[in-house]
Amino acid sequence: MQITGEMVIGQSIVRGTASTVRAIDPSKNAPIEPEFGLAGNAEVETACALAEQAFDTYRETTLEQRAVFLETIADNIVALGSTLIERAMAETGLPQARLEGERGRTVGQLKLFAKVVRDGNFLDATIDSALPDRAPLPRPDLRLRKIALGPVAVFGASNFPLAFSVAGGDTASALAAGCPVIVKAHGAHLGTSELVGKAVQKAVADCKLPEGTFSMLFGDGRNIGQRLVGSPTIKAVGFTGSRAGGVALMHTAAARAEPIPVYAEMSSINPVFVLPGALKAGGAALAQGFVDSLTMGVGQFCTNPGLVIGLISDDFATFTAAAATALQAKGAGTMLTPGIHKAYTGGIERLNGIEGVRLLSQGQANGIGCAAQAALYECDAAAYLSTPALEEEIFGPCSLIVRCKDQAEMLQVAKHVEGQLTATVHAVAADSAIAGALLPTLERKAGRILFNAYPTGVEVCHAMVHGGPFPATSDSRSTSVGASAIDRFLRPVCYQNVPSDLLPQALQDANPLNLARLVDGTLLQAPAK
Repeated sequence: MQITGEMVIGQSIVRGTASTVRAIDPSKNAPIEPEFGLAGNAEVETACALAEQAFDTYRETTLEQRAVFLETIADNIVALGSTLIERAMAETGLPQARLEGERGRTVGQLKLFAKVVRDGNFLDATIDSALPDRAPLPRPDLRLRKIALGPVAVFGASNFPLAFSVAGGDTASALAAGCPVIVKAHGAHLGTSELVGKAVQKAVADCKLPEGTFSMLFGDGRNIGQRLVGSPTIKAVGFTGSRAGGVALMHTAAARAEPIPVYAEMSSINPVFVLPGALKAGGAALAQGFVDSLTMGVGQFCTNPGLVIGLISDDFATFTAAAATALQAKGAGTMLTPGIHKAYTGGIERLNGIEGVRLLSQGQANGIGCAAQAALYECDAAAYLSTPALEEEIFGPCSLIVRCKDQAEMLQVAKHVEGQLTATVHAVAADSAIAGALLPTLERKAGRILFNAYPTGVEVCHAMVHGGPFPATSDSRSTSVGASAIDRFLRPVCYQNVPSDLLPQALQDANPLNLARLVDGTLLQAPAK
């Protein structure tokens, strides 16, 4: 498939006329052909109008139709073959193996949501039968199902050009819910986005769905993004990016005549607690694992371990020294964009100027393109607790080790940190008491709690939570990864005394969809097929 620099608006291929831009090869900090035309207000309005027209038809497609659609998108992405991987490599500096793995994850989550749709449990079909003879008042017939919210605006992420982008988790879960999607593609991987956008567009046509089921726009994030979120057509937003960007969209959504939910995944430093018994049992191995996690993908994961907390001891000192040594052996890696690289170097400069913070170690440097040099710092708990700047995420291979004088101070640090995507504890049986004391606080602080592992790497499955309290996300009740991500784009509707011939299939007495349903307070499993 040829890359032409054009957008997808419904079933049309459109060249934006607002202005033009090229993608950047971050390994050389040089532009890549071709030029891409950026959208203006007219293109946004057209995409929104098509999505509005498509909504009622698309949301009532059968579960099988929607599942097949998601699987067709997955198949079309695979069919792009090496063309997709090669373009993504050029636009991101990521290695082939990483991108092939990410393509597998993207395809896998589309197929996961196809299964979620076929199962139908996401509808939460519930029936409370009429009780006409109940005293003192009869009960009417009440039935509940969940329906799609409406058209959704999705913002592609910089650090995952496939799995959190055009056909990533936000798009997959919104389409699974029955919501048309308009994607604002990320400017860092325009060609990659065009290829995937056309693959989704083809799936819409292949499955004979309304053309407004999907559109993808290129454009300035502040202008086009705000225009999208402000459109009365849009009923929810999926976003992965910076705290400033997510908060700006939240403000726009809240200021609308009809406020809408923004599901923004933003900032997280993912604290790691290394407890005394675990350090004594294998501090050097823990240090190596931590550094490997920190520098994986040049530190450009939202679950990157940017904070390590331990109790002052000889074993913790050994861990710190081993981590510093391991980091020195790590080569510089290419960051995703010049902007991310600039922000990373600015964050390092900021840390270097904070009193009480000491640079422990740096990785190797090469000075080519957007290469990042890993860095490890340390401070005591008093400095961390009194310096708000130390809580700010530095997106890249940089972490801070915090020394605590006792267990009470460690708990104070745990209570002090902001909301996080993850919190990690390294512990053995001898650490049970302090781990048990930490756990209630970590439950309040993070969406995922890990023991004796590292936070980088997010499994796409039913039990995963990739969310957390602000500023990790804008809504701590949601997840952007895993089967439960579909819940963000649904709302419950109750049907009271609705004639049987007008009820949706999910709530009909005959149960034609063969759903598991809660009937008069008892969960009835789906009939055998």
